[in-house]
Amino acid sequence: MVARDQAEPHRVSSPLELLFDLTFVAAVSQIAGRLAHATEDGHAGHAAGAFLAVFFAIWWAWMNFTWFASAYDTDDVPYRVMTFVQMAGVLVLAAGVPSAFDGDFTTVTIGYLVMRVGLVSLWVRAAIAHPDGRATALRYAIGVSLVQVLWLSRLALPGDGPVWAFVVCALADLSVPLFAERPGMTTWHPHHIAERYGLFTIILLGESVLAATNAVQGAVAHGLSAGLVVIALAGLAVLFAIWWIYFSEPAGEGLEARRDRSFIWGYGHYAMFAALAALGAGLEVAVASAGEGEHTIEAGPATVVAAIAVPVAIVLAMLWALHAPLGSVTIPPLFIAVAVVLTLLTVLAADTLGVAASLTAIAVVLVLLLAATLVRKTRTAATP
Repeated sequence: MVARDQAEPHRVSSPLELLFDLTFVAAVSQIAGRLAHATEDGHAGHAAGAFLAVFFAIWWAWMNFTWFASAYDTDDVPYRVMTFVQMAGVLVLAAGVPSAFDGDFTTVTIGYLVMRVGLVSLWVRAAIAHPDGRATALRYAIGVSLVQVLWLSRLALPGDGPVWAFVVCALADLSVPLFAERPGMTTWHPHHIAERYGLFTIILLGESVLAATNAVQGAVAHGLSAGLVVIALAGLAVLFAIWWIYFSEPAGEGLEARRDRSFIWGYGHYAMFAALAALGAGLEVAVASAGEGEHTIEAGPATVVAAIAVPVAIVLAMLWALHAPLGSVTIPPLFIAVAVVLTLLTVLAADTLGVAASLTAIAVVLVLLLAATLVRKTRTAATP
C-alpha cells in the first residue's frame, strides 16, 4: 500500500466507493423517516437530538473512509475486505436507528464500532507499508481506537449517556484528524474529494426525490389532489435548484488552491449534509399534510413549512460558509442572505398561505437565486 499521487490526472470515484455509498442509503432513509414521523406527531424537537446524533455517526464514518480512500485506495483484496467490514457496520447502524430514536444507542454504537475496526485496520496497513506516512497513519490508528473506548464507555452511563457525554465523544472523534495530520498531511486528491462529497450530496437529495415520488403515488391512490400535485412539483423544483446551486461552486479548484483550509470545508459539510437529510423528512411531512386518506398529522402548517424552510436556509448559508474560505464562491453573499431571509419568512406566512403555497414560494426563491447567479456569471464572463 502506497500513497496515491495528489496530482493524479483524471482521478474519479472507484466502483467500490460507489457501492460503499449505497450502504448509507438505508441509514439515511431510516433517520429521515423517523424524523418525518416525529414531526408529523408534533415531536420534532424531541427527535432532532437523536437525528443529529445518529447522523453524526453516519457522516463521520463516511467522511473518514472517503479521505482515507483518496490518499491510499489500492483496490486490492485486503482493501476490499476491510471496506466490506465497514459496509457491514453501516447496515448494523441502520438497523439500530429505530431504537436510537427511542433513546437506546446500543446497536448504533456497535455498528459504529464495526466500521471503525475496518478503518483502523486500513490505517495500520498504511503505517506498515508506507514509511513516509507512518507517523500520520499510526496517529490515526491509535486516535480512532482510543475514541472508540469513549463511545463504548458512554453506553455504561444511565440512558446511554447524557448529552454532554455525546458532545465529549464527538469532539474527541473530530480532534483525531487534527492530531494525526500534524506530522504531515495525507496525499488526498482535491478533485476526487470534491466529487465524493458531490456524490453523497446526491444521495441525500435522493430523499427528496423519494418524498416527491410518494406525493405522486398519493395523488394516484386517492384521486388527483391539487395540494399533492403542487407539493410534488414544488419539492422537485427545490431539489433541482439546490442540486444546481451546489454544483455551481468549483470545490475541486478551491481545495487544490487552499489545501490548508480543507478541514473547514470537510467538517462544515456536517451541517450541510444534515440539513439535506432533514429536507427529505420535511418534504415527506408536507406530503402527509396534504393527503386525503385516513392518515392525519398533528403538526400545523407553520411546523410543516419550517421542516422544509429551515433545512433549505441552512443549506444556502453553509454553501457560502464552506466555499468562502476556499476563495471559490460563485454566488454573492448578498444573494444568499436575501434568499435565506425570504425562505424563513415563509414559516411566518404558512398559517395564511398554507403548506402548498409556502413550499411553492420557497421553490420560487431558489429559482430566482439560481437565475440571478447565472445572469451575473454570464455578465462577468462577457466583461473584457
